[in-house]
Amino acid sequence: EVQKLNQQLEEKNGEIQQMINQPPYEKEREILRLQKTLAEREKAQATSDVLCRSLTDETHQLQRKLASTAEMCQHLAKCLEEKQRKEKRNSDDQIPTERSNQVLDNETSLQALICNLQEENRMLKQKVAHV
Repeated sequence: EVQKLNQQLEEKNGEIQQMINQPPYEKEREILRLQKTLAEREKAQATSDVLCRSLTDETHQLQRKLASTAEMCQHLAKCLEEKQRKEKRNSDDQIPTERSNQVLDNETSLQALICNLQEENRMLKQKVAHV
């Protein structure tokens, strides 16, 4: 390991000696090239930082939206349960097929909402994967 490091050190010293012995215009050209490379890297880093910040904000926004939607689903499920309990109490007054149609409609609505949430979640995962 020490030999390897010494060899690398000697290579770097050789590169430095080469640069010292170069004519001034070559040194300037190398300095300009390094400055350009540095500027490109800084620009890429800044772009990456902005993109990450944007995706983080979007992720938080989608998480809040998902939490809100989940809360709404829980509320709807609670309402559905209460409605079903009331329907059971009043089952003498209602026709069974009418009641089952209402339950099916509510289940269909909840199923559609769940599908939408799953699609949103899939899209969010896809966006995060491309980052």
